[in-house]
Amino acid sequence: MPPAREFGARAANSRSVSSAWRAAVIGALVAALATLPGLGVGTLWDNSETAYGEVAREILIYHDPIVLHFNGVPWFVQPPLYFWIAAAFAHLFGLNEFTLRLPSALATIAMGGAVGYVVARTTSSSAALLAATVLSTSLMQVVVGRLAIMDALLDLAVAIAILSAFAALRTGAAQWWYVCCGALAFGMLAKGPAALVVTAIVIVPWAIWERRSGGRVVLPSAARWILGAALFAAIVGPWAILLYRAAGSAAFAELVGHYTVGRYIGTIENQGGPLYYYVPVIILGTFPWFPFLVPGVLASIRAARDPAAGAPARLCLSWAVIPFVFFSLAQTKLPNYIALQLPAFAIMIAIWFDEIVRRDDRRAALAWTAVVPFTIGGLAFAISAFSHDNKLTRDLSVLHDAATGATWAILIGSALCFILLLRKSTAIFGPFVLGATSVATLLILAIVAEPLVEPFKPIPPLAAVIQRERQPSDLVAIEGVSGENALIFYTVPPVEALDLSGSGKQAEHDPRRGICAARRVFVVTSRTRSVPTYGRTRSMLAVADKDALYLYEGPRCKN
Repeated sequence: MPPAREFGARAANSRSVSSAWRAAVIGALVAALATLPGLGVGTLWDNSETAYGEVAREILIYHDPIVLHFNGVPWFVQPPLYFWIAAAFAHLFGLNEFTLRLPSALATIAMGGAVGYVVARTTSSSAALLAATVLSTSLMQVVVGRLAIMDALLDLAVAIAILSAFAALRTGAAQWWYVCCGALAFGMLAKGPAALVVTAIVIVPWAIWERRSGGRVVLPSAARWILGAALFAAIVGPWAILLYRAAGSAAFAELVGHYTVGRYIGTIENQGGPLYYYVPVIILGTFPWFPFLVPGVLASIRAARDPAAGAPARLCLSWAVIPFVFFSLAQTKLPNYIALQLPAFAIMIAIWFDEIVRRDDRRAALAWTAVVPFTIGGLAFAISAFSHDNKLTRDLSVLHDAATGATWAILIGSALCFILLLRKSTAIFGPFVLGATSVATLLILAIVAEPLVEPFKPIPPLAAVIQRERQPSDLVAIEGVSGENALIFYTVPPVEALDLSGSGKQAEHDPRRGICAARRVFVVTSRTRSVPTYGRTRSMLAVADKDALYLYEGPRCKN
């Protein structure tokens, strides 16, 4: 290459890297605006947030980061990455809702930056900023980023693994291959083999499709496979070895067999759903961008026919379709599973929007923006179907009124987007205005609506009474109501679950044994449920919603 041309290529590459990092920083800032404000508002939601928060807390209580504990007993349900990070934040900054949700928020912020960087390197800066905006302001992305769960860490690891594998197989660059292997290792520590499975069912079909379409696929050499596997083992291996030495193979049988494979072939904890379960989840999860997802997918289908330039479109389609089918066929279903596909949705929407603005073909954008108001009906359907499938309790039903106000805000945002699209000079700003409206709406829901549902979370205030009145030898129990995980988190473990149903549960759940086990016993139960006193004195200490807190004390139980 002549010196002048070589210098020009280096300068262009430097500008490309510079613009990519700029897109990454702006993308991360957009995600931060959507997730950090009000992150600690409201008590933890039962039951996942309180369960995972308690596991993180018990790392600090028992000083054991290898064998995780819940309610004082070993717990082999999820891998440790989220709990390590949450426990570290809690140790440094104090145990509270903010520190337990911070790992998810930071992962979501990193996701916004990563998508901005990758799209800027492959398409344009404007498409990169739009992709990060669409992703970071989608309802599900914000929700996952504001909860004390490990899914945001898994989503980040899988997204980096997929995008890095895509770059490695297209360019043959070794560094991207090793980034992929490292990301898979952290995904394994975040949520087990799911990271490997989802990455494989996206990348392998894409690579086959790419080769059949005439695209370039550079397979890693044997040396790179070995070094990548060594990197993976170096990250995951120490934890796996220490866990095996501490708990044996039974820990992995529970973690991988029951709670990973078992989730797919069976229904865990009544978390099932119909085959169409994820249709309303996608409508709701991509709000307010769902109207643009349809033309984005259609544009990607057209672009995928191009052997030379269609590789990104083929990747996004594989990423969007195959996991959707995979999770739809699973027996256990949870809405956050589909969040793994949000980066693909965001990239397709951004590339479509960027291209039609560049071509000054704004009629399509105007038409689909006008569809936004009609998606309000789709949103209502999605909320109704989601609520029915997940048997949501009335503590969430109060959010319907807040959602009505949010839809009005989105209508205003879509109207402003439509107006900006009318002129070529302002068209590029249209989707960013809709994104800003989405951020404002979601923050209103998080900061304003969250306190409204606190009265419908009865366990935290009852737990506060227990902590205020509790003496060292007292026992805490719960019977016949939901919220056991919250009671454990907002008091001190252990908490005993009593059983009056006669369902043949284990003897340690016998109510007589629980109520008679200590000089004083706090019992949280329904206000309408009659728990035997066994001759002890019972007094009602507090009431919250439909639940009540009783104190049993006095003489020993009668025979």
